[in-house]
Parts: sequence; C-alpha cells; structure tokens
Amino acid sequence: MRGLWLAIATLLIASCAAPTLVGTVLTPTASPDFTLTDGISGKPLTLSSQQGKVVVLAFLYTHCPDVCPLTAERFRQAQQKLIDDQRDRTLFVAVSVDPGQDTPEAVQAFARDHGLERNFAFLVGSSAQLQAVWSRYGVRIETEPTTTLVGHSDAIYLVDRKGQARVLTHSDITADALAGDLQALHAER
Repeated sequence: MRGLWLAIATLLIASCAAPTLVGTVLTPTASPDFTLTDGISGKPLTLSSQQGKVVVLAFLYTHCPDVCPLTAERFRQAQQKLIDDQRDRTLFVAVSVDPGQDTPEAVQAFARDHGLERNFAFLVGSSAQLQAVWSRYGVRIETEPTTTLVGHSDAIYLVDRKGQARVLTHSDITADALAGDLQALHAER
C-alpha cells in the first residue's frame, strides 16, 4: 500500500511541475520597446502597452513565397488550439521586413488570406523605423535590387504578460508546440 501512495504522490508532483517551453528559453528580460503602425487598423501599437497579454512577435512580409505564409498558418492553427480566454489575451504581431511593399492594403489582404482577422497586428513603418526594431531583435534583412524577394531571419519571440522576452523560436515550430508555449506562459502567475 505504501508503494501505491508513493507512486501517486510522484505522479501528482510531476503533473504540477512547470511545463517545458519549446525553443530557446531566454532569461526573462524586458523586450525592447517600439511603436509602429498596425497596417490593418491604421493605429499605432506600442509593444510595452501590450502588458497583460502574451505576445508572439515575428518578422514577415506579405509577398514572401515560403516561410512567411507557413508562419502565418502556424499562427492561425495555434490560435485555434487556445481556449477563448487565452486567445483573447494573446496578440500575434508581425513586423514588416519589406517597407516598400507592405502597404496597409497588402497587410490587410495577408491577414484576411491567412485567417488572422482577430488578435493579429501587422506592423509597418518607414525603413528607418523598421530597421531600428530589426536591430533590437537581431533580425537580419537582405535585399537584392533585381528582385522583390527579401531574405530575413525567421525569429519568433514569445513575450510574457509582464513584457519580458521568454522564448526565441523559429518558423519550424509546430502549431501544437507554439500553442503549448502560449498556454504555459498564460498559466504563469
């Protein structure tokens, strides 16, 4: 009988352990703050004003032929895996890496085409404004004058409800893993 109680106690303790986050777990530090314009709503969005929400921060562009649409699809799938309360307290944010082509019309179409009409912002700005954000987050951008393609880092940062960068992951994260990380960050006190 004592062995049974020990087994049950072990299971209870294991089930209460903090969930493991997928990706590179960062030492919690304040996320570099910025303000850019949401191309969907036309309103300014300041990262630090999102405290109380979990933020998924990625760097995308609307005419991307490969990684960006896949990332957007993972965002949509992860949103669907969250319960309503978590979904309402999670903001998915894309920062443009193509200031020349990511117009308000283009980002609105991108959001609509990828089913990201709720809790999604696609931030745009001038080259100088965006470059400052890219630099703070270590995102590299490469363009060629002969093409409209943009080479860029596929970093995705998860920012907790206190505004602290907690996880660095990439476009290969699964929707299940992303949703699991978001649920874990929501469960923190």
